Amino acid sequence: MAKVRVFALAKELGLKSSSLIKALNHMGVPNLTPASAIDGETAVAVRELLMEQLAKARERAKEAEQPEAPVAETVSEPQQAPVAPPVEADVAQQQEVAAAVPEPDDESEIKEREQELAMLERQIAGHGFGPSHPAAYSSIEDLEQRIAQVEATADAEPRPDAVLPLPELAKRHSGPRPETATEVPAVVTVLGHVDHGKTSLLDALRNTRVVAGESGGITQHIGASELEVNGKRIVFIDTPGHQAFTAIRARGAQITDVAVLIVAADDGIMPQTVEAINHAKAADVPIIVAINKCDLPTANPERVKQQLLEHELVPEEWGGETIVVEISATTGQGLDDLVEMLLLVGEVQELWADPTADFVGVVIEAGVATSEGAVCTLLTRNGTLRVGDSLVAGSHFGRVRRLRDWTGKSVKEMDPGRPVEVIGLSGTPDAGEIVTRAAGPKEAREIASAREEQARQHDIEASRAAALRELFAGMRSGEVEQLSVIIKADVYGSAQALEANLMDLDSRLDEVDIEVIHVGVGPVTESDVMLARASEAIILAFRVDYAPAVSQTAEVEGVEIRPYQIIYEVLDDIVAAVSGMLKPVVETRPIGKAEVLQIFRSSRAGVVAGCRVVEGRLQRNAKINVVRNGESVHQGTLNSLRRFEQDVSQVEAPAECGVATEGYRGWQVGDIIEATIEVEMERRVSLTGEMKVQRDHG
Repeated sequence: MAKVRVFALAKELGLKSSSLIKALNHMGVPNLTPASAIDGETAVAVRELLMEQLAKARERAKEAEQPEAPVAETVSEPQQAPVAPPVEADVAQQQEVAAAVPEPDDESEIKEREQELAMLERQIAGHGFGPSHPAAYSSIEDLEQRIAQVEATADAEPRPDAVLPLPELAKRHSGPRPETATEVPAVVTVLGHVDHGKTSLLDALRNTRVVAGESGGITQHIGASELEVNGKRIVFIDTPGHQAFTAIRARGAQITDVAVLIVAADDGIMPQTVEAINHAKAADVPIIVAINKCDLPTANPERVKQQLLEHELVPEEWGGETIVVEISATTGQGLDDLVEMLLLVGEVQELWADPTADFVGVVIEAGVATSEGAVCTLLTRNGTLRVGDSLVAGSHFGRVRRLRDWTGKSVKEMDPGRPVEVIGLSGTPDAGEIVTRAAGPKEAREIASAREEQARQHDIEASRAAALRELFAGMRSGEVEQLSVIIKADVYGSAQALEANLMDLDSRLDEVDIEVIHVGVGPVTESDVMLARASEAIILAFRVDYAPAVSQTAEVEGVEIRPYQIIYEVLDDIVAAVSGMLKPVVETRPIGKAEVLQIFRSSRAGVVAGCRVVEGRLQRNAKINVVRNGESVHQGTLNSLRRFEQDVSQVEAPAECGVATEGYRGWQVGDIIEATIEVEMERRVSLTGEMKVQRDHG
């Protein structure tokens, strides 16, 4: 018989996966998870045992309904039809049922069991069991009435939405579902190292061409899309893989239900792969590992699986819980298996939302379109979004003028759990911002204004704290160099990622202060140029254009606009600029030694020491240390160096020469001259803030 997943059997029986696992454990089937597969015979056995338990529960409920009889009648002959004694097999089966599903021992567990049995009763009614089946016994109205009372009480309680902070509103729901709840697709975040094939995988799954439009083949910002398989949907959040997008990737992991970790079979686990693992673990979501490029001759999937062990990801085939699928985005190998696993892990989590509830969404990305204004991509979490709704997203607000699904098709409304593009907000909210619905445009404006004022007050306090930190830093280390920048980008996610990386770099530097004057979305304007002129800043234009008039204004005002298409080029340039502002390190290097053999007097140079260079070289203007009997007797500068009556710049061993230095005439035969030079070495800083000295080994 075919195997069946635990969560699927629990869903069929109307039970929680945890309750079914408990029953299976008592039946002698240990170490199960909702995604575990059990054989068909075990599935049949647990169905029969639970049906029998349901029948017993109904009998107990009927007995509880009957009025209590007088004591005298209780001891008399029972007034009911004789029942044939159970056969030996029935007795054994009842004992097995008792072992498989132990009797509850506290009131809360009794209530939970009763609710589950009532759900099972309703589920069985739709399966068409015949009258001979144990499930065909009389109904248990008292249990259903109790469940209805519990649900009515729950509905009467104050809704937690009214007091929850915004991030809490966007979390997945748990607990009993309302009758209006519907299943929602799992949100899958694709994580991994740059060039390991994340976008190519989504391209193969969605049958779209995304890579061709990306600069350098690298995804630049988050996008959302859907995949429908056999009537079931999966929502993909595609996050960039370069180190510069750590912040975006972290935001993607916060809203995801399943993380797909892409690892190239020929490369193995790389630094960004480790970052992706950490983000997924921090978000506490299941991880499915997709080993890509398995079609290459250099592919080594087994080595990748071995590397996964170092990060506590044990493949299922090795006795762990991590699903690992070998795929090729190029040939299509393993893609069906990957989709099946994504659907499986999503179903195990039993995700749901309420279309009738208050609308809550999360900003995935926001940008500015020339003809439409602010365009915001949302992931709807709860409730239904409709054209005409008034929305608030942080300090931005607006009325929905148009909705588009991920393919660009206009829609009137969007159900929960799906990505949608919204046009009509007053500005571009930050990625990760929580979006809620207001009663009307006036209320939306008031809420946004109040939040803007709160943000302004927060910025004032933060700037005061920053000013104090800068003051103390200046007192400790003296003058601080400052690099001021203005960031303009095509979408806010990229701008935010750039700002986060620059601020992280700034926090690691003592001698250079990186100040982000302004962060904006859209083309560079003359207003940006004038702001840069006033603050002596440079403008970083990431994937945005600017008009010839803006370029001319920048040239007149002496403002530099630096255009970029790939984000790590921006960061490399900033690192180079910061490194150029660092004071060089001065290092003293020994270059040679000489021994004084004879003393001469010269009318031009004064007292001259006749020397033989015994090691390295002597060099004019080098620093010298005169050592006599192991002690230093003079330190100065080698002002004159002559060989055969000619002035020379240096003399190498084992040649002889004449040495003279201003202010010293006390040479003695046998003195040792130690020559050194001072070398200025450039310092460079990495994105991690680590200082490196660029040494000249020549």
